[in-house]
Amino acid sequence: MKLLEPGAELDGFTIEECIHSGGMAHIYRVVYADGRPGPGFAMAMKVPRMTAGDGAENIVSFEVECQILQALHGSTVPRFVAAGDLQRVPYLVMEYVPGVTLQHWLDGPQPVALDAIPKLGTAMARAAHALHQQNTVHLDLKPANVLFREDGSAVLLDFGLSCHAHYPDLLAEQLRKAVGSPAWIAPEQVVGVRGDPRSDVFAIGVMLYQLCTGELPFGEPQTTAGLRQRLWMDPTPPRKLRADLPAWLQEVVLRCLEPEAARRYPSAAHLAFDLSHPTQVHITRRGTNTVGTPLRTHFKRWLKAAGMHYQPSPVPSRQVQEVPIVMVAVPHKDVTDATLYSLREAVARALGTRPGARLACVTVVSGSATSTADEDQSETQVHRRHLAALRQWAQPLDHPGHQTSCHVLESGDVAQALLDYARGNHVSVIVMGAATHGLLTQRFVATVPIKVAMDAPCTVILVKQSLPFEQLGDVPHPTQPPAGGYSDSDADSAAPKLYGDDLGPLG
Repeated sequence: MKLLEPGAELDGFTIEECIHSGGMAHIYRVVYADGRPGPGFAMAMKVPRMTAGDGAENIVSFEVECQILQALHGSTVPRFVAAGDLQRVPYLVMEYVPGVTLQHWLDGPQPVALDAIPKLGTAMARAAHALHQQNTVHLDLKPANVLFREDGSAVLLDFGLSCHAHYPDLLAEQLRKAVGSPAWIAPEQVVGVRGDPRSDVFAIGVMLYQLCTGELPFGEPQTTAGLRQRLWMDPTPPRKLRADLPAWLQEVVLRCLEPEAARRYPSAAHLAFDLSHPTQVHITRRGTNTVGTPLRTHFKRWLKAAGMHYQPSPVPSRQVQEVPIVMVAVPHKDVTDATLYSLREAVARALGTRPGARLACVTVVSGSATSTADEDQSETQVHRRHLAALRQWAQPLDHPGHQTSCHVLESGDVAQALLDYARGNHVSVIVMGAATHGLLTQRFVATVPIKVAMDAPCTVILVKQSLPFEQLGDVPHPTQPPAGGYSDSDADSAAPKLYGDDLGPLG
């Protein structure tokens, strides 16, 4: 289809300037033709290219995007406005989101600043997770399709190659071949498997590799044989190309780029968690290696890949739910052994039914606790003392297959601190102790557990104290600091402060 002229009208829309002309579509700024007010945001019209030389995938991908974009919602995708008839003039009108794409960062001064890379990666991972929760896998994430708003949040664009679990996969049915951008396509996509959220994790890993090194991890292969190499090959370790790169960041990037999906992050939320909390990343040889993977390992993978048959992926939202981030709020004020035991048992049951889940152990220190600490104890020492107690409590829960991290927050409003942490880190389940006040008191006093349960963005499990060893009585746990933990009387005051042990944003 030829370019539309500025001022032309199409189905009640007035065409303005062309803001993008790509290989599969033209994008124009548009307004309503009759002068009526817009929907409250700027609009853009996407018109697919359909000339004699264009392939069938242009038409199919347009149908896919029209179908999927109408089903999506949230700030991480453009809002849908209207769609044109494929038999007449196909077009798609959506929200025009101002900002810059990731390509802007890659085209800028190299190398990209180290402090910017985790922030960009976190925003991309959170946007992908929001998409996966809506049963959609993007499958074409690349620098041109990730846009960043002024506030740093990411918006995903171009859903022409995407897959929605509740709609027919037109690309898989009609094209029957690997579909995607060669530099960013995941190994399972190469062999024709679509619908796995971990494919998007792989693509984010490729973009993180680009940000770290300025290079593509697998080049830009144009043949099937070239694409298949990523089923067994590892890229050059980023720290070999950039010596100042921290080991934790290489660990994250290379985990995203694992050839087998099961060895990557189980969800984009887990990836965002590690990028937001670098001190909690467990560094293996993968993060410290600067030599590369031995040829013997590549050969073994090649033999395995030769007979590999990927299994169909489960529904994306179900797959994400099976590997949640579980947060447990551990009190350290007026707490008994029985309460701590009951919490640990409840967490163990929650993790036992969710292989691959991540556990975040959180304790909140009130601002007054640190301000009234002994003069010879610095704020850092107070934090370390609470962190050591938290790790000791969590030690029995640290089992293979589950990642465990510990976090100490400071806030005068304990409930709000827990809620902000849960929202900012895509927590799926909150485990915390039930209020110790009687039912009559709770009618007049909004306790911390009640506040969290009322406003939490996820499932909340309130645990009642059990007494498996009544002979101990109500003796406070000897490893717990005497004051500063959440209790029902904590007042609302300061905003939460995250100590230096955790560097990521909380939302």
